[in-house]
Amino acid sequence: MNKIVVTGTDTGIGKTIFSAGLTAALNASYWKPVQSGLEDETDSQIVARLSNRPVLPEAYRMSLPASPHLSAEAEGTEIDAAALRIPAIDGPLVVEGAGGLMVPLNREILYLDLFAEWGAPVILCTRTSLGTINHSLLSLRALEDAGCSVVGVAFIGDAEPEVEETICDFSGAAHLGRLAKLDPLTPETLRKGFAAIDIETIRRAL
Repeated sequence: MNKIVVTGTDTGIGKTIFSAGLTAALNASYWKPVQSGLEDETDSQIVARLSNRPVLPEAYRMSLPASPHLSAEAEGTEIDAAALRIPAIDGPLVVEGAGGLMVPLNREILYLDLFAEWGAPVILCTRTSLGTINHSLLSLRALEDAGCSVVGVAFIGDAEPEVEETICDFSGAAHLGRLAKLDPLTPETLRKGFAAIDIETIRRAL
């Protein structure tokens, strides 16, 4: 298995930036199966710009920035989970989900169901701000109940050592480090910021 899944506790927490850093650190390729929202720079475009690594085309691209099942329905279609098999490529592949684990792909399948079917190891990205303990522990419990292999938790934001410790102590998940908010955000600042991430633990999961 040389594939790894990056998911998060919510949307907009920074998992695409984390995915870009991970893709670069692993000399990997990147794949975002479903993209909802095309008006701004897409996640694939962000990762390509920040990682300078190959990016695979999305299986589905929808214009509406919403949950994938709603974006697809707005265009008169439905996402077929069978079409979302992880591509077979040479070398490592970083696969990024959309939003959190309970985001629907269609009216029957959640992203969590897809992750469980894939069987690839999962990294959970979570913010460090207020509310993260509840969201993180719920997400980790859901991954465990679904039989997913969790590599660990990657924190994003300002340092909150006691909060980070609480999440890892209660869940038993590995602390993979913390990616600080980067300003400016460039390939170079991301590379330097990603030095705080435990990339060796991640490599061992591949």
